[in-house]
Amino acid sequence: MTYEELLTRISLNDERVVVMTAENRALVRNLPTILGKRFIDTGITEQTMIGAAAGLALRGRIPVVHALASFLTMRAFEFVRTDAGIPDLPVKLSGFIPGFLSDGNGPTHQAIEDISIMRGIPNVNVFAPADEDDLVKMLSTIWSAPSPAYTRINTRKTGYEHQPYEWGKAEMIAEGSDVTILTYGLLFEQALAAVEILKSEGLSVGLVNMRSLKPVDEQAILTATRSEMVVTLEDHFVTGGLYTIVAETLLKYRKTANVLPIALNNRWFKPGLLPDVLKHEGFTGKQIAEKILGYQTVHKQAEILMNVFSE
Repeated sequence: MTYEELLTRISLNDERVVVMTAENRALVRNLPTILGKRFIDTGITEQTMIGAAAGLALRGRIPVVHALASFLTMRAFEFVRTDAGIPDLPVKLSGFIPGFLSDGNGPTHQAIEDISIMRGIPNVNVFAPADEDDLVKMLSTIWSAPSPAYTRINTRKTGYEHQPYEWGKAEMIAEGSDVTILTYGLLFEQALAAVEILKSEGLSVGLVNMRSLKPVDEQAILTATRSEMVVTLEDHFVTGGLYTIVAETLLKYRKTANVLPIALNNRWFKPGLLPDVLKHEGFTGKQIAEKILGYQTVHKQAEILMNVFSE
């Protein structure tokens, strides 16, 4: 099932659902003729769209709003915060081309701060499916919840069949004693490739699809720290995303861990075709595996030196 097919089915089964867009119909091209007045295009007016969505939510509707992720989370931030977050209204935000998925677009269209921005608003939940199968399995639960939500829309097909989604729970793909990779969204695909390379090097490797970044599965994070090394992998700034979430969780439970963040170090990425972006920025499965192996080597050498000096 595709994103549009799921949204069509849910909309036809529940008359409360209203689909809105700020002139971004890429994923919902067929819905205007199907939904009629329950499809609203406000034009390139993300702020107006969120305000209107909040008004509809106050009247018992469930608005699912579509816009480019960068504009939905930044241009309309105050409206999301004030009109949806503060009154805790079921406005469902669908952010299109988040993170590296904006590939050929420059910094103005790159949503690589969105997780940080949206999770900072009380009542707003944040989700990042790994691919279209994961997306479709998660959205029914997300849209049926009473609070506002932001979802990084990812319709890439990876061939991986995900487990059913349980609210706030991560998807445990594999457990490992040497390394555990925590990731979400687009980079899940590259993480799978990295895991196979690391296994071929004789490592025991775990992989967790975080799925939900707010609420976050704290137990999944704590379990990951049983590995000698934890890797946070994300197409987001290192500040405010998964690396920060892991740090907050460990501090909350007074735990420490050997954590390697693989993220954008507070810089925007060079635009290009997605495969070129991943390679240039160092986020292919092969490059991820190489970074992990390199970090592991350095960390072991440091441990040896510390032991020498302590004797």
